[in-house]
Amino acid sequence: MSNKDTSISFHVSGMHCASCASNIQRKLKKTKGVAEANVNYANEQATVTFNSDQTSEEDLTKAVASLGYTAHLHTDEAGDVAETERALELGSLKTKVIVSGLLSLILISSMIPGLPEILRSPWLLWLLTTPVQFWAGRRFYLGAWSGLKNLTTNMDTLVVLGTSVAYFYSVAVVIFSQQLMSAGLTTHVYFEASAAIITFVLLGKYLEIRAKAQTSSAIKELLNLQAKTAWIKQGNDWVEVPIDLVQPGDLLLVKPGQKIPVDGEVVVGETAVDESMITGESLPIAKHVGDLVVGATLNQSGSIQMKAVKVGSQTMLANIIRLVKQAQGSKPAIQALVDKISSYFVPVVIGLAVLTFVMWMWWGPEPKFLPALISMINVLIIACPCALGLATPTSLMVGIGKGAKLGILIKDAQSLETAHLVKAVVFDKTGTLTEGKPVVQTSQLFSDDKQLISNLLKAVEELSYHPLAGALVNWADEHSGSKKKLQVINFQDVSGSGVKALVNQQKVFIGNQKFLQDHKVALPQAIVKTIEQLKAKGQTVVFMSLDGQVTALFGIADGIRKSSPAVTRSLQKMGITSIMLTGDNKQTAKAIASQVGISQVLAEVLPADKEKTIRQLRGQYPVIAMVGDGINDAPALATADISIAMGGGTDAAMESAGITLLRSDISLVPTALKLSQATMRNIRQNLFWAFSYNIILIPVAMGALYPVFGILLNPVLAGAAMAFSSVSVVLNALRLKTINIK
Repeated sequence: MSNKDTSISFHVSGMHCASCASNIQRKLKKTKGVAEANVNYANEQATVTFNSDQTSEEDLTKAVASLGYTAHLHTDEAGDVAETERALELGSLKTKVIVSGLLSLILISSMIPGLPEILRSPWLLWLLTTPVQFWAGRRFYLGAWSGLKNLTTNMDTLVVLGTSVAYFYSVAVVIFSQQLMSAGLTTHVYFEASAAIITFVLLGKYLEIRAKAQTSSAIKELLNLQAKTAWIKQGNDWVEVPIDLVQPGDLLLVKPGQKIPVDGEVVVGETAVDESMITGESLPIAKHVGDLVVGATLNQSGSIQMKAVKVGSQTMLANIIRLVKQAQGSKPAIQALVDKISSYFVPVVIGLAVLTFVMWMWWGPEPKFLPALISMINVLIIACPCALGLATPTSLMVGIGKGAKLGILIKDAQSLETAHLVKAVVFDKTGTLTEGKPVVQTSQLFSDDKQLISNLLKAVEELSYHPLAGALVNWADEHSGSKKKLQVINFQDVSGSGVKALVNQQKVFIGNQKFLQDHKVALPQAIVKTIEQLKAKGQTVVFMSLDGQVTALFGIADGIRKSSPAVTRSLQKMGITSIMLTGDNKQTAKAIASQVGISQVLAEVLPADKEKTIRQLRGQYPVIAMVGDGINDAPALATADISIAMGGGTDAAMESAGITLLRSDISLVPTALKLSQATMRNIRQNLFWAFSYNIILIPVAMGALYPVFGILLNPVLAGAAMAFSSVSVVLNALRLKTINIK
């Protein structure tokens, strides 16, 4: 990038299919001075790198406008614009689906024998079909026109071609029915076919946009994490001010239970900070004078004063948000097989229709024009994209519905389409492979009075706010039969070390090894080996002493989910590699990995590195799935080909993911991948039928049977064949409901 090159990102209004994004991207790349352009339909964003001496932002706006879309280059609230537009589009689509659905139902009902003659009147059918064709179907005409201006075809072209031929042929039949009948030809209208096609495709588009709307709030969730205010030192007073007013160098006060407002350095006090949203570490980190703290993390125990170092767009949270945006915008597009083939299919069908007309006009029997016209229309009706258009979306809709019943929320079709190609699954540790909360894994008592130890432990730890205290209290409750309340005096919580108190005239110390040593409590040599063994397993060792003598030790760690080992075995049987990616230390990570059966471990990885690591893993595994539950996983989730969030995780993680497990059960991960495999098999079956139908019947529609058998396909049969192809595709898609994929 040269010094004069500028890179900007902006929201584009009006896109309604992936082809729209391709056309805009192609137009921008052709604009003078543009070095690179990328338009993403998923998040409706365009990123353009251009030479500011050769082109301007106004030129980019005009280039987008020339195709019928709007570029919001100067709108700060681009996210709000997109959200507002999506809400309006969903409302409009819902209305059109309901109205066109009711009209289509009336049109189809007109074919039922015994109804009053007025309901079968071609003029009435024409009247009922017209609003569906041009009001409800307007978006397809705009999409087809956009492609035509760029010399391309797309699914909109297929929809417009098929429905327009059926509609305008039917109009011709209504107006010129006498002439056609005089020529000895059977007349039939296809209004119900054009209306039904538009209604089905609109319904699919409505469901697609609604699903996309549910995945659009990830950035907003991340923004909501940051503190809204901060206590700042002004003179001799602490004043609460909006977070936007904090500047680098300001002195800030953070009380227990409050969020760290910005990135900075502790200058007064000690505390423990929950940094799980950044590092993935389940246990709070002790902070002392000189230590760095990260904005939006939670201050748990002590009051501290900190100096602001990074504010606004420079904070780590802002960097995470930027990474998520970049990852979402740069996610590789998976072009559907139908769109690829359609780019050739439409021109071929048009060519065959024209060839049919010419052949009949040249070699056909008299009167040549009407048989030539009917045969040409037969080709276009037989090749109508109804079955082709329904092949993929119907399977996806059924697959997504089946997933929801199994507890798997699939929020975009692309995830379901891509998941069957996964070769590696990257798991976050905390809250994914583990329960996400500390529990006592190991306990060793050096006193016979277990009841006394349990009672003293509970009495003291109930007064502590340290996260490990809850694990110790739970252990005491499980091992104590007494509900006697002991009186605790002189309780003191030493941040990051332990607690001490006087209970029944006994001095009780509970804390880490250094805490006991600082209070002249010697550890028996016999337990040194035990301590090392517990640390090797990734457990945090806590000691308890009474009157200077060690009476118990506890190994505390995040509990492994019971289903984790079975999940990795299931994935291995599917030929999929399991990988652990975590911010935890290597010792803890390897200990957990060995218990769940994972051999490849990537530990001590921060959010920015997680996103980079996913990209690096693509060199070894072409398609990667990421499973996580925390804010720290958001960039990696957005970067992975398939992102899977645990239902018990944070909202931002779930919103960033294409697939969310509605319950915190990772056994659903292999189930989701198997669902994708079953759905893709079903889609391939549908496409095989849709194209086989065209390959077999298009020659018949052209008149291949006429020279030998004297048979010219009636347009009624062409329409019936078209309808049958659509029904067969839908019925095959519905088979997914009965397939056992567990």
